[in-house]
Amino acid sequence: MTGPMPLTLASIRQAPKALLHDHLDGGLRPATVLELAVDCGYDDLPADNASELAAWFRDAADSGSLELYLETFAHTVAVMQTPEGLRRAARECAEDLAADGVVYAEVRFAPEQHLERGLTLDEVVEHTLAGFREGAAAAAAAGRPIVVICLLTAMRHAARSREIAELAVRWRDRGVGGFDIAGAEAGFPPSRHLDAFEFMRANSAHFTIHAGEAFGLPSIHEALAFCGCDRLGHGVRITDDITVSGATEDAQLGLVANYVRDMRIPLELCPSSNVQTGAVPSFDKHPFDLLARLRFRVTVNTDNRLMSDTSMSQEMLKLVDTFGYGWSDLERFTINAMKSAFIPFPERLRIIDDIIKPGYAVLLG
Repeated sequence: MTGPMPLTLASIRQAPKALLHDHLDGGLRPATVLELAVDCGYDDLPADNASELAAWFRDAADSGSLELYLETFAHTVAVMQTPEGLRRAARECAEDLAADGVVYAEVRFAPEQHLERGLTLDEVVEHTLAGFREGAAAAAAAGRPIVVICLLTAMRHAARSREIAELAVRWRDRGVGGFDIAGAEAGFPPSRHLDAFEFMRANSAHFTIHAGEAFGLPSIHEALAFCGCDRLGHGVRITDDITVSGATEDAQLGLVANYVRDMRIPLELCPSSNVQTGAVPSFDKHPFDLLARLRFRVTVNTDNRLMSDTSMSQEMLKLVDTFGYGWSDLERFTINAMKSAFIPFPERLRIIDDIIKPGYAVLLG
């Protein structure tokens, strides 16, 4: 080749990508939401055709408030209460991610929110994992192989976190890679769920924590110091502990920011979502670039593809357009994510050496 391929949405789709922070109930196809609503008799949807429904989700999520953003999930969760609904959502998730060039994905959801039609927690996980396997098989048959790992989330305002942690450990060799807590941060600190995190640590199991999204440094500090998380879900507010007065390299890092960088704690950054929930004022004000230049372990993530009307390729293109990144930057962010994955080291290495590096070598020319 004569040089690097131009960075466009189409060329970025060809790049192998690794995704650590994606919510199953935040990524359904609008048409699927409509069809599942009919199948299960749910009649509270705010629109009755796919394009209007897609627009409603995007606009409702664009509120600037994490609490209002979270309200949109009532509709997707409502149609994921049956074996068929869970299986289809998971199958299409794997297919959609693979079609976008994602080669490794960790997709999370909260089993406790899917019990309204009488399923047990174990049945919810079983049907969801079956869907991921079906989707990955279909993607591989289409020439787009993908590894999908499921993370089980507990809701931070509820009291089932220990039970969900036990569920994650019970299913850990069958497609579940780890545990997470999510939901409104303010008033629900991660230390409320110490029992769950201690159980995960006692079982040598992986977990990430939604922290430093809507709530600042105390949330991040607790997630690390008291709970001992492996990664920070979002973690964007780590900038509260960074002072930049002149050149980036002269930035002053506080104790927590230094610890996060020194320990290579991965930041699961979700740029579009952070703008929607008001965690950052605008895309060009997102601290992704500052954190990348300070050599934090930054990763690119979608969070909720339906609500943010986005994909991994679109998130990467926005970063390219906003901060001037090239292929080698996107490769570094992808390898950051793969290094941080909740799968065994040899498997991480195989995907980096056999898929990611060769894929970017072609694009770099």
